[in-house]
Amino acid sequence: MDKDAIFKALSDSNRRLILDELSERNELTLYELTARLIMKHELSISRQAIAKHLSVLEDAGLVKSKRKGKYRVLIFNNEPLKNLLKGWIE
Repeated sequence: MDKDAIFKALSDSNRRLILDELSERNELTLYELTARLIMKHELSISRQAIAKHLSVLEDAGLVKSKRKGKYRVLIFNNEPLKNLLKGWIE
């Protein structure tokens, strides 16, 4: 677990919004995530920018992706956060 990568990923407000959206829904495609961020949070952000944010989140282990047919599905992975906080809370 790379603590610095997790904190870097969480340092950006757009990435935190992405995690919020992924935690509310079990799985989202990039298109669904983009639509939710634009409509719900009124962000003016492109799919390319979101993809870059997702790359940082995936590098930190906070987001996983898998293929479902022709779509790439995004999934929130809270295990790195649990492991990070486990040492401080217990």
